[in-house]
Amino acid sequence: MTAVGAPARQSGEMTVGPPLRRLGFLLVRRRRLVLALALAGLIAAGVLAAGAASGLSLARFEAPGSESDRAQAELAGRFGTGSPDMIFLVTARQGTVDDPAVAAAGRELTARVGREDGVAEAASYWTRGKPATMRSTDGRHALIVVRVPGDADHVRARVLPVLVPRITAGDDLLQVRAGGGEEVFRETVPLARQDFVRAELVIFPVAFVLLWLYQRRAMAALVPILAGVFAMVTGLALLGGVLLWTEISTFALNLTLAMGLGLGIDYCLFVIQRFREEIRDGRDRASAIAGAVEHAGRTVLFSGLTVAMSLAVLFALPFDFLRSFAYAGIAVVVGGLVAAVLVLPAVLATIGGTLLPKSTRSEPGDSGFWHGLAVRVMRRPLVFGGLATAVLLLLASPFLGLRFGVADDRILPPEAASRQTQEVIRQSFPAEETDAIQIISKGPAAGDISAYAESLSRLPGIAQVDSAAGSFAGGRRVGDGDPIRFRGTTATEQGTWLSAVPSAAALADDPVRLVAAVRSIEPPFEVLVGGYPAELSDYRASVVDRLPLVLALMLGVTFAVLFLMTRSLIIPLKATLLNVLSLGVMFGAIVWVFQEGNLSGLLGFTPTGTLDPSIPILMLCVAYGLSMDYEVFLLSRIKEEYDRTGDTERAVAVGLQRGAPLITAAGGILALTFAAYAPARVTFVQMLGVGMAVAVLVDATVIRAVLVPSLMRLAGPLNWWPAGAPRTLLHQPDRVTGPAGPG
Repeated sequence: MTAVGAPARQSGEMTVGPPLRRLGFLLVRRRRLVLALALAGLIAAGVLAAGAASGLSLARFEAPGSESDRAQAELAGRFGTGSPDMIFLVTARQGTVDDPAVAAAGRELTARVGREDGVAEAASYWTRGKPATMRSTDGRHALIVVRVPGDADHVRARVLPVLVPRITAGDDLLQVRAGGGEEVFRETVPLARQDFVRAELVIFPVAFVLLWLYQRRAMAALVPILAGVFAMVTGLALLGGVLLWTEISTFALNLTLAMGLGLGIDYCLFVIQRFREEIRDGRDRASAIAGAVEHAGRTVLFSGLTVAMSLAVLFALPFDFLRSFAYAGIAVVVGGLVAAVLVLPAVLATIGGTLLPKSTRSEPGDSGFWHGLAVRVMRRPLVFGGLATAVLLLLASPFLGLRFGVADDRILPPEAASRQTQEVIRQSFPAEETDAIQIISKGPAAGDISAYAESLSRLPGIAQVDSAAGSFAGGRRVGDGDPIRFRGTTATEQGTWLSAVPSAAALADDPVRLVAAVRSIEPPFEVLVGGYPAELSDYRASVVDRLPLVLALMLGVTFAVLFLMTRSLIIPLKATLLNVLSLGVMFGAIVWVFQEGNLSGLLGFTPTGTLDPSIPILMLCVAYGLSMDYEVFLLSRIKEEYDRTGDTERAVAVGLQRGAPLITAAGGILALTFAAYAPARVTFVQMLGVGMAVAVLVDATVIRAVLVPSLMRLAGPLNWWPAGAPRTLLHQPDRVTGPAGPG
């Protein structure tokens, strides 16, 4: 075999041919420089990645500019108050919270909390006139509600780690436990990070074994994993640059590492597979590398563009939490492309012989299991395609029962301290004081506050309404309320505000509907409705309202990418329909498992009967991009064979035989990467892992092996319509470079 970069081959082939082919020869010739730069870049990226990981933010579920967002700003700016950020559950070790000694200790503890650094306000059952909403039905528990102003990073990373241990120490009279939304999410972050570490400890060795079984060479199994690590580290380093101008959620770290490893392995496998084929066809190593970069590199670039564009549509949503995943996904795609298209060819030029199988016997594409399966499917396309479609529609059918809701403490495992606190509150208290709905007048309160408060208190699900005119429940005045809390908030130029405390049952059932009911009551003056339930309602409404735009952008950009690759309008349309079917199966699975609670005992989570819309929308974009990833891999082989022979059926059978083994192996490894998150202790992470694993497996097997050949057989010559569309720069017909045939 001719040595790498032999002059006789370089002089003719390195200066002619498509740009990617010339790039392949250049990378072979400059392999030492490329590897040195890659190593230096990886070291620098590692340093930047460490800084990026520590700089990720603890983003909140917020809808900037919404009514609840403006209400919160008004409440803080005009009245110097706001919704509580956290809660302390105080339990009397003996007797009840009304015992004189316990009450005195409770008042002292409330004052102490209010003096802590970072705390703006603290109030309790004992300091607010002993309202029923802040006392458990059995009298053993009472609440201290706390407002800690600042962004999520400040509250969760600086204030609470100091405040919670100091206050929960308790004494002989009182037991104190921490809860509330901020404490729940403060506990969520380290658990999610631990879930990642455990998953990666499983993924790396198992991925190596699977790659070795597929590649039959240890080095051929190790190199794709190293490419995945390169993509992960590079992706995190790029996020470090993004952090200079925007915030990125810490949860994006999980997606960065899972997708980085999976895509790095996928792209690397595709290039190595093509390199092996070129060697089997009689090329010397330099020409084989150039051919791999020309053909597999082109496919990998289209695939990366498809995945990146699918995730980029998340920028259409005005939420930092979801935009974080767009930045993370695009960053790891860039890392994977650099690893596969620029670094890997230099690796192949250096140690390519150790990646080759022991036998270099040429494997024809017109025989084998996948070729035979494609032929059988295309003989009876309606039977096979119809049966596969029916099965997938059945699996997708639970999606019809999808119910969007809001996330709460039950995303954590039962042993989490904040969840245990919230469970006591949910079971023992008649209302949710920390989740009060705040109603703020836009200007002067020129109207009857009492009548308005009475009307609000009659709403089903509202336990009590507190206002400057007193406290109301069931349409009746039940007390003077808290005069200190509402001091000066009467019918003056300053205006007023009211606090509608929801019952625990109403919040558990449908907090969004409760907020809508509050907003439907005609106020005597202009108001803004805020508070935690309203924030969740506005966030959910904003996400769901923009869902059609996200879908339209995602379908449009991926359709355009596939058209550029295939020069066909029919193939992108078919791919879109198949990927939508694949997404339906994924959503059917997460509804059946996480909404309806099937397998909850096995996976160890608590179903709530609804799904928070954020994670499904993220999964929609990620799964669609990865589905198109495999579509691009398969179509590139089919298109290449069709350009060579002009025979659609032969092109499908040969393309499936050459592409399906790789797609199945890559899909299995990527599915494993996500499935490793199924045993996670945070439900969000579990949902992402299970849903993505299902989507990848269905797409890499049933969709590609059965529905693609059946639909292409039914479409026949229409597959390539319009025939006269111009070729793209990156898609060139094969050229003959000598006796070996097409390169």
